Amino acid sequence: MAHIVADDALVEAMRGGDQAALGHIIDRYTAYVGTIVWNILQGKLSHTDAEEVVADSFRLLWYSADKVRPGKLKGYLAVIARRRALNALRDVRQALPLEEDTVQIPAPGPESELIRRETYTALRRTVDDLPEPDRTIFLRHYYFYQSTAEIADAMGINVNTVQSRLRRGRENLRRELTKGGYFIEDEDF
Repeated sequence: MAHIVADDALVEAMRGGDQAALGHIIDRYTAYVGTIVWNILQGKLSHTDAEEVVADSFRLLWYSADKVRPGKLKGYLAVIARRRALNALRDVRQALPLEEDTVQIPAPGPESELIRRETYTALRRTVDDLPEPDRTIFLRHYYFYQSTAEIADAMGINVNTVQSRLRRGRENLRRELTKGGYFIEDEDF
C-alpha cells in the first residue's frame, strides 16, 4: 500500500513537470518494465533495441501522466511496455523487403472492426470471470508472456498446476466464446 500512495504522489508531481519524480518511477519500475519487454521480445531484437523499448515506455508515461488513475501506475506501465514491445516486433516484421505486388491485403472494413471489438469485449469479460488464481495465471502467461516456470516460481505453486490451470482456462474460454457465437480456431488456443 505504501508504494501505491508514493506512486500517486510521484505521478501527481510528474503532471506538474517534476522530472525528478519520473526519475524515482524509473528507479522503482525499470526491472518490472524490463521483464515485460524481455518476455515479449524473447531475443528477437538486440539488447540495445530492447533497452530503447524500455526507455520509450517511460517517455510515453511522461507524456501521458494525466491518464494514470490513482493506484494504477504499475498496471499502466505494464500496458505501455507491452504495447511498445509488440510494436517493436511488428516494426521489425514490416521492415522485411517485399515487392509491392507480392502481397495484397484488403483494408479492414467497419464490419471487421466491429467484430474485432465485440470479440475482444467477450474475451476480456470471460477472462475477468475466471476464478482466482486461474485469472492471474492466465494473464501472466498470455498478457505478460511469462513462462509456466516463472509463474509457478512467483506464485509458489507447482509447474504442473500452472499448466493444468492454463488448459482449464483455455477450455473455459473456448466454451464461452463458442457459446456466444464467436468463431475460435483450435490453433488460436
